[in-house]
Amino acid sequence: MGRLADDAARLGVTLNADQEAQFEQLAAELVCWNAHTNLTAITDPEGVRVRHFLDSLTVPVRPDDRVIDVGTGAGFPGLPLALAHPSLRVTLLEATGKKIAFLEHMIELLGLTNAVTLHARAEDAGQHPAHRAAYDLAVARAVARLPVLLEYLLPLVRVGGRCIAMKGITAHEEAESARRALRTLGGRLIGIETVMLPGVAEPHHLVMVEKTASTPPLYPRKPGTPSKKPL
Repeated sequence: MGRLADDAARLGVTLNADQEAQFEQLAAELVCWNAHTNLTAITDPEGVRVRHFLDSLTVPVRPDDRVIDVGTGAGFPGLPLALAHPSLRVTLLEATGKKIAFLEHMIELLGLTNAVTLHARAEDAGQHPAHRAAYDLAVARAVARLPVLLEYLLPLVRVGGRCIAMKGITAHEEAESARRALRTLGGRLIGIETVMLPGVAEPHHLVMVEKTASTPPLYPRKPGTPSKKPL
């Protein structure tokens, strides 16, 4: 983790010594838990630093944003964002109980007061009054193709809020295929930002979407339907 603060600074994110220590603790616990709970395929220190932590910190946030990380898995990008930006209010949405247990362990261990878990399917959360149109930013990494993912994300965001999909080389093709979903769900493509991570040859992309209109009450549809019948 020695170079984390320097590399984060190049992304415009400042980490103090206490935050660096928290990231080191998160890395150690991730490896420890992964020995008995399938959390991630990336456990080597450099991979964790770059592909988990720095990748998460490329997500642009605004002070006091209410953020929901959909399908957070082992907590990426939500946990690093909560660690690096204490003014955020971060909800970690995950459907798998074992991963929720890890996330709750980390929130308690790290003393995070700005992060909570939500054990639910995205389709159910998007129809729940406490979460529908309740967030300034919805973000997801490696969850689903964009036409499906937008049905998970856009219902959770207020009008004027944003969705960010973290994608690889398929970002532009997926954005093209998501035109109908954007039109149907009340979203507008702002742009696609390319991000280069240190030591990683392939570029990463942030697909930026603004919510311009309320999502029709029909969406999200019942669990499983968005992936089976994408918009």
